[in-house]
Amino acid sequence: MAQVRKRGNTYQIRVSCGYDSKGKQVIQSMTWKPDSDMTPKQIDKELTRQMVLFEEKCFRGQVTANIKFETFANQWFDEYAQANLRHTTYERMKQLTVRVYPAIGHLRLDKITSRHIQQFINDLVLNGKSFKTGKPLSRKTVVHHLSFISDVFSYAVRMGMLCDNPCSRVWIKQGEKKEKQIYTVEEMNELFRLMQGEPLKYRVFFTLAVCSGFRRGELLGLEWKDIDWENCLISVRRTSNYSADKGIYTDTTKTEKSKRTLKFPQAVMDMLREYKAEQDNERERIGSKWQDYDRLFVKWDGRPMNNNTPYFWLGEFCEKNNFPFRDIHSFRHFNASVMIFKGIDVVSVSASLGHSTPATTTTIYCHEFQKANAMASEAISDIIDFSAPKNNIDISKSGNKKVV
Repeated sequence: MAQVRKRGNTYQIRVSCGYDSKGKQVIQSMTWKPDSDMTPKQIDKELTRQMVLFEEKCFRGQVTANIKFETFANQWFDEYAQANLRHTTYERMKQLTVRVYPAIGHLRLDKITSRHIQQFINDLVLNGKSFKTGKPLSRKTVVHHLSFISDVFSYAVRMGMLCDNPCSRVWIKQGEKKEKQIYTVEEMNELFRLMQGEPLKYRVFFTLAVCSGFRRGELLGLEWKDIDWENCLISVRRTSNYSADKGIYTDTTKTEKSKRTLKFPQAVMDMLREYKAEQDNERERIGSKWQDYDRLFVKWDGRPMNNNTPYFWLGEFCEKNNFPFRDIHSFRHFNASVMIFKGIDVVSVSASLGHSTPATTTTIYCHEFQKANAMASEAISDIIDFSAPKNNIDISKSGNKKVV
């Protein structure tokens, strides 16, 4: 039964909702303020109605959200995120709390409105700075903050604590899409020409990167048992990632569709055989110091290669050869662009890249597909002459025009 306490010109309605796991009574409360022009009789009638409504909501579990956002978000990390999110995603969410908690962490979950969240997001867009570089936050980083808050509220809705997610009405202005920085075909050919004579390990890494479009973590997670030598196939089954608390660790693929198998040219397989022989010789040379992880890309003693090693190596290589530097992901973009311009259908491109749906592929590579479609139209016009036929005019001696 709901209880009421009068506080000045307001009324506090309290409902007991049982006891928590520690034996502490759980009390839900709300404050109701009558209109100034209401009579005592009207107040009593409306107060009774408010008590009944509030009690019903409590019994349905819809008003158990009088908990601060920070407290509930920490529960979300323990109850949901730790068990269901990839470790890299979990760690990123944890880092986002540095800005989110000071802004709304002290507010009750059921008191946070879309306006609260919109003001926080607007402040990030206008004033947010990177802790590392001091530069303005990217739109992607702002989106990550909103996604974290939304995930917490979605969990509260699923648990029956709230009826609505206020993040659904929050808006982030679309930013200008930057042109992807990728090598041209000519630059890519020159890059691999310059790589001749460089360590075989890195030549193999970037050859696989451009031939497969595998993500960096997928390349570093490859093991020798993932190679089907007879059929020239390589399968992605895991990723290799890094975090400050765990160091280098093995993780699942980004999505289930990221588990995939691709066929490679014989020349690539021959290079892999040469690299395998080199690694086997190195294993024998250092003997008991070698730690067998079965990985393709390893440190001197067989342990998995650090995730930033290929990036730093490429940067030093490009600087040494006075060559334009692009990041590791640009090799994936190059692979996708070549497939698109070669007329490979979007479903096949999506499957090759390991995207969750073809829609993801068309969104990321929208511009490339548009250019490919334009080239397709030009190809048709090269074959068929769409210009209007020209009439040959013959003027007779009588001055009358006759079409021939």
